[in-house]
Amino acid sequence: MLRRVVVTGLGVVSPIGHGKDAFWSALCRGVSGGSNISSFDCSDYPCKIAAEIKDFDPSPFIDKKELKRMDRFVQLGAVASIMAVNDSGLKIGPHNWNEVGVIIGSGIGGILTWEAQHTILMEKGPGRVSPFFVPMMISNMASGHVSMLLSARGPNSTTVTACASGAHAIGDAFEIIRRGEAEAMITGGAEGAISPLSMAGFCSLKALSTRNDQPRKASRPFDKLRDGFVMGEGAGVVVLEELDHAVARNAPIYAEMVGFGMSGDAYHMTAPSPDGDGAIRAMEAALHSAAIAPEKVDYINAHGTSTPLNDAIESTGIKALFGEHAHRLAVSSTKSMTGHLLGAAGGVEFIACVLACRDSLVPPTINYEVPDPDCDLDYVPNVARPMPVEFAMSNSFGFGGQNAAIVVRRWNQAAP
Repeated sequence: MLRRVVVTGLGVVSPIGHGKDAFWSALCRGVSGGSNISSFDCSDYPCKIAAEIKDFDPSPFIDKKELKRMDRFVQLGAVASIMAVNDSGLKIGPHNWNEVGVIIGSGIGGILTWEAQHTILMEKGPGRVSPFFVPMMISNMASGHVSMLLSARGPNSTTVTACASGAHAIGDAFEIIRRGEAEAMITGGAEGAISPLSMAGFCSLKALSTRNDQPRKASRPFDKLRDGFVMGEGAGVVVLEELDHAVARNAPIYAEMVGFGMSGDAYHMTAPSPDGDGAIRAMEAALHSAAIAPEKVDYINAHGTSTPLNDAIESTGIKALFGEHAHRLAVSSTKSMTGHLLGAAGGVEFIACVLACRDSLVPPTINYEVPDPDCDLDYVPNVARPMPVEFAMSNSFGFGGQNAAIVVRRWNQAAP
């Protein structure tokens, strides 16, 4: 018998607000995190905009000596994790630390550390490269540091599946609890990759918006005038918990996670399968895992990157799987506000789905101005919508054709 899994803690660090309340308020008000890049000189770059976090101070959460040994993505993930555990009221100690695990995904990992240490190597030689270079740079260090900071000694891992990393982390954590290998998991995604090299690479791919004169309007998923995504940074981490364990300690329960599915396109390094096959099979697998019919889903938080190809193909996939119900669904992309947080996107967007179920409120797709005939669903344009949300789905699709879909349900202890 598979065990029920509930969401008991939420932690967010994002370009539009830190903490679940500030994040959710900004999301539902349609606040954009887009701005001119301030962290480095991008005057020679085709794209000069991103969704940066400009007011991040991790020192209230983490000792300053420890912070010096953490790349930015680790700092973001660690703060979001501490927020989530504090929010859940979960106490971790010798009585339960083997029962609490950590899985935090990151698509790129410590690229800021990589770039800084490479500059030192080139300018000062190998003897000046930091002994902390490798442990600061590798992608598993968000999970590693969080486990050390919080004394979580249970299952510990990292997912690195590009833009699906956070969603895959949550899905893996969900399955670990369902099959009885942990009582609680700290899980989500973290990314801090707004760097000279990373931005140059995405510019060369021609994946980024060049609407440099309107940074707050540049991310416009499903709009006909979309021209690429806006790079974001941040972290979204949740505490997942076995139901009886959560009830026994009178934990706050936000929603129930009921389904997870994944698939591979086996098609192209960066482009999704044109018929949406990979997305369809991931969503279908999530519905099967949740044991619900497509018609039960009320809201989809779409991958919706604001790139011409992705948005059209995701819309095609939703229509193919959901049929006529696709036109009754609310489908929005919160990347219109946060930008694309890469490996952190799945964690942040999962939290948006959880809160949509809790509050019966669907966040909008902002900057939606010109309809695209290839994108003809209800994208909740520009204004949040009050509506019942019993089941919500979150989609995350990564480079390499690695896809994930998650289903959450409004909390109802009596539900089967």
